Amino acid sequence: MKRNSVLMAALCFVVLSLAHVASAQDAKIAGSWDLSAPGRDGNVMTQKLTLQQDGTNLTGTLKGQRGDAPVTGTISGNNVTFSVTRTTPNGDMKLEYTGTVSGDDMKGTLAVMGNSVNWTAKRSAGSGSGN
Repeated sequence: MKRNSVLMAALCFVVLSLAHVASAQDAKIAGSWDLSAPGRDGNVMTQKLTLQQDGTNLTGTLKGQRGDAPVTGTISGNNVTFSVTRTTPNGDMKLEYTGTVSGDDMKGTLAVMGNSVNWTAKRSAGSGSGN
């Protein structure tokens, strides 16, 4: 019986250690980013993405020609997902971003109203490195 208790304690320690290591490996993406994606007319629009990171949770603001919009999302390892809801004359429009982080670069796909386009982001100068 005592051996099972010791084995169980050791197993719990290993599981908790692995969970800590996994969370420690999430990319650090807090700061300012220059996010670029094609606009409606096909021209590339660059907006300022500012992110705060609390563990795997992301919040922030996307600032561009259409004003400011709140950002919410998550980071898991190098995989990032976040959404932005913009208020338009035709109602709210939700933009869903998915992508990957590699150092001071991000790239992925933006889905909005059944369409998708590619987006990229570079950490803004002076924002610090995430790795």
